[in-house]
Amino acid sequence: MTKTPPTPSRFRDAPTDYEAAELIPDTPQTRAPAYRLAFADDDFMCRRELRPVRLQLELLKPEMIMSERGIESTVILFGGARIRENPEEAKSEAMAGLSRYYDEARRFARLMTERSMQTYGRHYVITTGGGPGVMEAGNRGAQDAGGQSIGLNIVLPHEQAPNEYVTPGLCFNFHYFAIRKMHFLMRARAVCVFPGGFGTMDELFEALTLIQTGRMKPVPFLLFGEEFWRKIINFEALAEAGTISESDLELFRFVETAEEAVTLIEEWPEPEV
Repeated sequence: MTKTPPTPSRFRDAPTDYEAAELIPDTPQTRAPAYRLAFADDDFMCRRELRPVRLQLELLKPEMIMSERGIESTVILFGGARIRENPEEAKSEAMAGLSRYYDEARRFARLMTERSMQTYGRHYVITTGGGPGVMEAGNRGAQDAGGQSIGLNIVLPHEQAPNEYVTPGLCFNFHYFAIRKMHFLMRARAVCVFPGGFGTMDELFEALTLIQTGRMKPVPFLLFGEEFWRKIINFEALAEAGTISESDLELFRFVETAEEAVTLIEEWPEPEV
């Protein structure tokens, strides 16, 4: 079936008027903030009353770009920004022991990206928070395989510049945590969680809650490092207390290696419709 080409707009487009507005005569009237085009007025766009518009823009921009790039599914890597590749750079002995997860995340991302490239980069695209630590390892592993990866960065009071391994055209910056987390999960084909701190815990439990409550379809949900996670969270105690169901313990699996994770993702049963 032949697609009908879109009908050209009969109206001038916004970029044309944006350029025209830059050439207007300099007068007291045109210098006043009220005269600026609303969409080109940074002060106006940052007003408190415009928050609903900014939320929509943060939802739309990455969605449109990823759709234009043909990205249909992703593999999410959550994990600590403080985990370093070199154990000698760690700030404590405990952190040095977690350095192995940098290598594991990097290898896992490489293996998944090799599979992604078999789909011409449409599926299994590695997605991280775009920062250092485990996030860097994920983007780096994708680059090792010669593929693309996504980074969903966010403005923080301290450093959170994107790592150098994120594909430049797929590196996004967010103001709203909520919209950023939506983009993590909107295309998620699998969720992999490495050891981390408050941010990782937040992402872990929000994603599990969405699956538990049926707001999101079940996907392979893997926790790297059983010893770490069992020390930090007593999942069985939650079930014993009745605050979660025994069946909720089946929503995720523990894994130790990249190869084990890849196998589980490939063998994970499809959810019942």
